[in-house]
Amino acid sequence: MHKDYRTLELTALYEISKLLGSSLNLRSNLRGVMRVLSEYLDMQRGTVALRIDDVVSIIAAYGMSREAIKSGRYKLGEGIIGRVAKHGAPIVIPNIGEEPLFLNKTGSRKMLKKENIAFLCVPITFRRNILGVLSVDRLFSSTSITFEKDLRLLKIIATLIAQSVQLHTEIEKEREAFLREKENLKHQLKARYRVENIIGHSDSMQEVFESIHRVAPSHATVLLRGESGTGKELVAKALHYMSRVAKGPFIKFNCAAIPEGLLESELFGHEKGAFTGATNMRKGKFELANNGTIFLDEIGDLPLSLQPKILRVLQEKEFERVGGEKTVTVRVRLITATSRNLEKLVDSGSFREDLYYRLNVVPLQLPPLRERKEDIAILAEFFLHKFNKENKKGLKMTPDVLSAFMDYSWPGNVRELENTMERLVVMSDGKTISRSQLPITIKDRSLRLKSGVTVKDSLPSTIADIEKTQIVDALKKSGWKQARAARVLGMTPRQIGYKIKRYGIEKK
Repeated sequence: MHKDYRTLELTALYEISKLLGSSLNLRSNLRGVMRVLSEYLDMQRGTVALRIDDVVSIIAAYGMSREAIKSGRYKLGEGIIGRVAKHGAPIVIPNIGEEPLFLNKTGSRKMLKKENIAFLCVPITFRRNILGVLSVDRLFSSTSITFEKDLRLLKIIATLIAQSVQLHTEIEKEREAFLREKENLKHQLKARYRVENIIGHSDSMQEVFESIHRVAPSHATVLLRGESGTGKELVAKALHYMSRVAKGPFIKFNCAAIPEGLLESELFGHEKGAFTGATNMRKGKFELANNGTIFLDEIGDLPLSLQPKILRVLQEKEFERVGGEKTVTVRVRLITATSRNLEKLVDSGSFREDLYYRLNVVPLQLPPLRERKEDIAILAEFFLHKFNKENKKGLKMTPDVLSAFMDYSWPGNVRELENTMERLVVMSDGKTISRSQLPITIKDRSLRLKSGVTVKDSLPSTIADIEKTQIVDALKKSGWKQARAARVLGMTPRQIGYKIKRYGIEKK
């Protein structure tokens, strides 16, 4: 049954409203609008042309070839479309075959003399700003036909298109701003972790910097060795941001921070239903690091049961998620770090020899702070400036503070020095930091000497004994609950877990 024109109008408007809100692909949505006008209302060769500065270009059309669409470019005031874009008033050409102003730039109407074609053109306007032009061809057979209804409908559709174009413009602006911010943050990160920002003037650190420059551009696996607090993570980030995969992700993971039962899922992910609580599929660290770098800290604490899977990723670049059968392929640059003696672990059978050799392709040894004493002063000044800025203070150090720093062996290395400087800045209410404000173990050299034994020999073991005793006491008082004991000691669960392993503490 033939529908009347009013019903067709309403149906077309309904379909157009759905199309304009169906996706963020503006061109595709507008092509759909032109198709609806052609199929429902016999308005053929519909086009939407948008204005950019002084040029109006067709961006979507129906019933035209790609070449014709590309040809549809008009200067403001040029032809019918250019005039509507310039002045913002609709124009109707009853018969384009007899209109000299109609340019037919697209070449899509080669038989103008043989057809009765009207050309209707309305502005696309948003808050008095002319964004572009909507135009259609209208076929007719009678010379007495009027176009008021068509113009009214096209104005409504142009209003809907204007809102969609404006929304798309705002979304694009936000997207571009987000991408600019993302690139800016990447540049900041790259600058922050470049070698020049790892402080050290000593010969041993200059050797480290030279090695970083040599190995960073390669895809070789790097093993960072050194005591806790020597800056292994900082070096790993420098290696990443100076590498060919700097635009990819940098994923870090501490092998000693997660219970053994959860390690495989954390590293390789799991499928939905793989175990109790696995309500969704989850990607692991290796998958998240694809086309980037994964940094595995404390690799010496990796359980023997998981080592073959790490070896397979290194050799084959593939693995399966926990509970899954599908093989996942990744391309990652692997950097590992350890404060343990891997050779002894290999000898004892707790670390696979083949994995050790695959990890030890390029070893970098980070020197402890006690072996690079010439860096202590510049590091202390750097941290003083940093924490002065954070706390809006202007503190200075007296010479005897630096003298005490030079006498101290810094078992916690750079991290201990940083924490010490932050504590001194936060707690000081004067204008200077003096020796009297230092922790007792740093300021009183006599307490660190026993019967002529050197500081290097006595202090680390003394501190270790005290620390171990405190951890055991806290564990006993908290019923051997690690998280509760960590809170009592002001430590994180990761830190206390590492210390328990390091000191071999067991419940008795």
